Formats: sequence, structure tokens, C-alpha cells
Amino acid sequence: MTALTKYQRLEAAGLWRADTEAQRRDVIVSLGDATLTISDTHDTALTHWSLPAIIRLNPAERPALFSPGNDATEVLEIDDDTMIRAIEKVRKVVERRRPHPGRLRHWITAGFFCLLLALGVFWMPNALRNYTVSVLPDPTREAVGQRILNRIGRVAGQQCDGKNGQTALDRLTSRVLDGSTTRVIVLSGGVQTAAHLPGRITLLNRALIEDYEEPDVVAGFLLAEDLRRQNTDPMKALLEHAGLRATAQILTTGDLPDSVIDSYAEDLLTAPTAPINHAALLARFAKAGVRSTPYAYALDLTGETTLELIEADPVPLADATPLLTDANWVRLQGICGE
Repeated sequence: MTALTKYQRLEAAGLWRADTEAQRRDVIVSLGDATLTISDTHDTALTHWSLPAIIRLNPAERPALFSPGNDATEVLEIDDDTMIRAIEKVRKVVERRRPHPGRLRHWITAGFFCLLLALGVFWMPNALRNYTVSVLPDPTREAVGQRILNRIGRVAGQQCDGKNGQTALDRLTSRVLDGSTTRVIVLSGGVQTAAHLPGRITLLNRALIEDYEEPDVVAGFLLAEDLRRQNTDPMKALLEHAGLRATAQILTTGDLPDSVIDSYAEDLLTAPTAPINHAALLARFAKAGVRSTPYAYALDLTGETTLELIEADPVPLADATPLLTDANWVRLQGICGE
């Protein structure tokens, strides 16, 4: 065998016993290519053992005891280190090459459990979240959105609800979002510019109304936020923040813990605004018949980062029509002061 190339013609003295009743005999042990030959002192062969079948009876002990098989009665005792190492090397090589039916089964089982673990860690949370988002009814979304709004109101200030101003805001929303059922709320503080909540709730900072001379700016933010809502379902964003346990809870009970609502509300107030594709946004401006230039300069006074929105404005100033009458615009600007 190739494992024994350096041990060819190896011989050593040993003690051999034919069975449990026989006395031990002095023998000469010779290592061949495939067999171990046991001879008496007169060089007469007493037996031949197959090297692949040899077993060690007392691992790590000296002298070493070997047997030609599990059911054999013969025992060979060897004290020669070189011969012991040679026989042990053969046993290890044979063990590695021997088929292991159970080992394949263990690898398959381990692989199956690893697959289940990977599915549980990477696939299941996203799949459960997507499924939950797809089946939640509108009343549940509206209730969750209202809870977040209430929490934001306690942290960042109450909503502006002047009657005349709200009527003007509703008219602007219907004009810009083409009759959408989106509920637009102006806050005295909190959100940096605009944000959206589950239940088709859009939040606006009062500065978008009070700090500009025309309604085109707030109209632009309404369009941009509505496009963000279409790109990313606000309920999905909430569940990504909430985690797997809260997702399972709202799926089964229709409710979320107060801690999740509070945490998400606080993050919403500080999170940066998600980027938006300018080409898609310009298409929304064109469809709504709203100029994009005022919105672009509200984002960046220099216009450097919003140059595309300025140069590709779909509604030239000469063709633009007022989004609100002057009277309604004045009423809207006073929504937080009524």
C-alpha cells in the first residue's frame, strides 16, 4: 500500500496467541503490501492478517495489542514503536477510505437545518413583513397612523387645525393629488419638511406654508411625499423598524405595542428624507400641472443640487395657473394662527 512505502520489509518481534486458551508464543511480525505475516522463530508462517481488517485492542497503551478482526480470537502483542506506527498508519488510511453511510446522512441533516436557519434569518422576516403589509386592512392602517400622529403631537407640538386654513389645504390637496383621499396635516414643529404615515396621512411643517410667497412650494412637497409613499409603503417601513415579533403581533391581533409606536415616531422626526428620482418626480409635476422650480429652490437656494428640476420644469411660468386663489392662499398661511 502507498501508505507503507517507507516501511517495506519491516519486521519486528512480538508475542502471538492463537486463542484465549492458548499460550503466547514468540513470533516474528513482517509487514507486507497488504498483509501482516506472523511467523515462528524458525521462519514458518503461522498466519496472515489482512492489513485493512486489523483492529487495535488497547489504543494509546504499550505494548500494543492487535487482532485480525472484531470476531477473531487471535491477539498479537507488539512493543516495537516503528512497527506500531506502521500498523496504525495503515489503519488510519483505511478508515479514511472506508465508506461511511451514516456520515452522508449526518451531512444531509446538517445541511437541511442550516437551510432552515438561513430561511429563518434571511427569508422569513421579509416574507412575513411583505405578507402582513399585503393583508392589513385600511382601518388598521389608519388606526396605526393616528397613534403615530398622536405620539408626534406629544413630542413635537400639536397640529394646526384652523378651520378656514384646513379648508384651503384640502382644496390644494385635491387639486395637486387629483382628488386623492390623502389626509394632509400641518404641524407646528417636529417634521423637518414633510413625512408620511400609514393610513394615507401626510405631515407638513408649517414653514412650508408660512415662509413662501406661493402655494407651489407646498404643492411640490405634497407631490414628492406622495411619490415616496408609492415607492415605499409606510406600513412596510414601520414593520422594518418594529421587527419580527411586532410584525407577527399586528398580523394576529391588529395591534402594535406602544413602545414600537413611540420609537418609530421619534425616529421619523430625525430620519433624513429618502432620496427620490428626479425624472419620476418631474413626471408627477407634469401630470399635476405644477411648476417644479419653486420646489427646487426650496430644497436648495442655490439650485445647484436641484438643477434638473429647474431646467426641466414641465410647466413654464407663462403657462402656469394659480393653484389657489389669493384669498384661499392667505387662509392657508394662517392655518396655525387661527
